[in-house]
Amino acid sequence: MRPPRRCLIPVAVLAAGLAWPSATLGVAAAGAPSIGPCPTLPADNVWNTDVSGLPVSPSSAAWIASSGGAGQHIHPDWGPSGTSVAYGIPWQLVDSSHQKVPVSFQYASESDAGPYPLGPDTPIEGGSSSTGDRHALVVDTSTCTLYETWDTHYASGGSTAGSGAVFSLSSNALRPAGWTSADAAGLPILPGLVRYGEVQAGAIRHAIRFTVSRTDTSYVWPARHQAGSAADASLPPMGARFRMKSSVDISGFSAQARVILTAMQRYGLILADNGSNWYFQGDTDPGWGSGVLTELKSIPAGDFEAVDESSLMVDPNSGQARQGTAPAPAPPPATPTPLLLHPVPPVLTPAPVAIAVPPPTDAPAPELSPSPAATPSPDTAVGATPSPDPSIVVAVPASRTTGGGPSARDALSAAIPVAAAAAGLGLFVASGVHLWQRRRRRRLLDG
Repeated sequence: MRPPRRCLIPVAVLAAGLAWPSATLGVAAAGAPSIGPCPTLPADNVWNTDVSGLPVSPSSAAWIASSGGAGQHIHPDWGPSGTSVAYGIPWQLVDSSHQKVPVSFQYASESDAGPYPLGPDTPIEGGSSSTGDRHALVVDTSTCTLYETWDTHYASGGSTAGSGAVFSLSSNALRPAGWTSADAAGLPILPGLVRYGEVQAGAIRHAIRFTVSRTDTSYVWPARHQAGSAADASLPPMGARFRMKSSVDISGFSAQARVILTAMQRYGLILADNGSNWYFQGDTDPGWGSGVLTELKSIPAGDFEAVDESSLMVDPNSGQARQGTAPAPAPPPATPTPLLLHPVPPVLTPAPVAIAVPPPTDAPAPELSPSPAATPSPDTAVGATPSPDPSIVVAVPASRTTGGGPSARDALSAAIPVAAAAAGLGLFVASGVHLWQRRRRRRLLDG
């Protein structure tokens, strides 16, 4: 994994506040992750939030294509190396009795001054003679403070590093906008490592850190820094989050592999640095065997998708994530919804048609043959049930309905034949009454 490139120009956080409407919120880890006696960030931190219900990002396919394509296999970047120094990123627990030393930084303007709990006992990524990233991760358990450095060189006469960051593991605070950390994205490293102890315990309850070779010159929350190679929207930005698709069947994998893959489906991966495509990082615990690593290498990047987690953001300067259990929304349409060029006309509700019937007399009333009732169509909505009352009222929905009901246009179409039938029946009754009155008058005149 090549050393992360650093950029001193702050870049505004992209996508702040750009949430999908009614997007599903995240779910805090049940039993938040911890390391030693300390939490690994608060339970509602974005690293520890289940994103299995978030919408897919519109950029998902492009970002995967630019990072080796769907056929690129993921790669666990830890485990046995065949030498005395295992692959992976080591970490160390110390207490307040451990010495703390000043460190001179290459990127001092974006590094926390310290001092840092470094010493000859501090494990360095790749070993003491490594020419790689040389990360050092140390947790002071007396204060639950995480100290991380990149390109770390301890010396009794004066220690140096490329950059360094100090995090309170009990806080959701992020780095200042535009600042790097020991990672190019300005994020902590330890909360995103696959740790052997977690796998053995049966659950990883946080997102996993990973790298790609080329990134955009932008970053998205919760990242704070970019190290992009080009201003290209087809390249993923620092902080981009991916998850394994829920449709991927992981039942055939070993128990250890299933723990890791389940975390990828629930919590996903966060793009944290430049490096080899789809390399994701774990620790250097000697318990790791090569079998589970071989299993993981069989999985293609096409089994993943990028998600939009902007709806989780509470504050752009905080890693706190909104929590909830709303149902997953439908993905956004591939093409814009066309404009309605011919608006639906308003629904007209006809006035009741009242038929005046004269009072009964001793003369026999004419027998009228009723008109056959109009046969309603299956989707016709008629609000009033016919009754013996000669007044006929046709009820038509007053407006477009929601929730799958008939539209205003459908209601209007259904109302027209019913109204016509009512008008015809009224005309027929009126004509009969008029004919009966004429005959009665004639009989009176003849008599």
